Amino acid sequence: MKRLWLLLSVPALLIAIAGAAFMLLWAGPGPTDQPLTIIVAQGSSIARVADQLDQAGAIRGNATTFRGFARLFGAHAPVQSGEFLLPAGASAEAILYQLQFGRPVQRMVTIPEGMPSIMVQERLMAVPFLTGALDVPPEGSVLPDTYSYRRGESRAAVLGRMQAAMRATLARLWARRSPNAPVVSPEAAIILASIVEKETGKASERRLIAGVYGNRLRRGMPLQADPTVIYPITRGRPLGRRILQSELAANNGYNTYRSAGLPLGPIANPGRASIAAVLDPAPTNALYFVADGTGGHVFADTLQQHQANVARWYAIRHARGEM
Repeated sequence: MKRLWLLLSVPALLIAIAGAAFMLLWAGPGPTDQPLTIIVAQGSSIARVADQLDQAGAIRGNATTFRGFARLFGAHAPVQSGEFLLPAGASAEAILYQLQFGRPVQRMVTIPEGMPSIMVQERLMAVPFLTGALDVPPEGSVLPDTYSYRRGESRAAVLGRMQAAMRATLARLWARRSPNAPVVSPEAAIILASIVEKETGKASERRLIAGVYGNRLRRGMPLQADPTVIYPITRGRPLGRRILQSELAANNGYNTYRSAGLPLGPIANPGRASIAAVLDPAPTNALYFVADGTGGHVFADTLQQHQANVARWYAIRHARGEM
């Protein structure tokens, strides 16, 4: 009778031990008391991740026990690459599920439309968890957008994606350009689009302003765009004051009051909408525009009409105490 009891109790004891091990090492709470970040490299195996988790103190037992339980009880799916934030006290089972099916940490950096390259460089240098130094990229080479990045990724790699996006976007829009587009090359399209970008913050005006500049280019008239005068002074940063007469007379390749045609290069990084506007401008006879006091502009076909519009704009500014 005693031998029978022993024969019956040994399996029960083993089952109890296995159950305790399962709860302690796999399904039960983990040892961490704070959230923990794990970065999984591309192509990592569960064995490699197990070693990472063991070294980070994220699991009970060791890498070998984690691999064993993962084979027995885990889903047969590869782990994802990326950065993962593991909750405090997460079980080994929950950690594996998160690495296989959870959403990696999404880190984003936004380049607004019209941001000059010197500020793009500053923004990327200020982004946390990126590595490496970065020179100022060529003006107009970056497509404004929101981009994801990985912790530990190089700044050069992120910039490379931004520039590749600009090349792809420009090629796609150039292939669909209108017959009345006022530019003869993709490079010229970026230059004019950067001016359009800086001249208006209203999406509804972009094609019309592109049409005005197209009319001026065809007639050999100076574009007379204030942002091009400012660019050599600040490299695209806000000027913070009125343009000086000496600056309007400067001969530097960017002054579109002094010279007809496009400036030497872009004055900012234009967005998709401004590039598209330049390549498909609105049909218009307008040759002039000036601010209307509401954030937009009023357009004129003749110099006489334009002078009346300018007088109204000056009256608005006087009333506001700006002049």
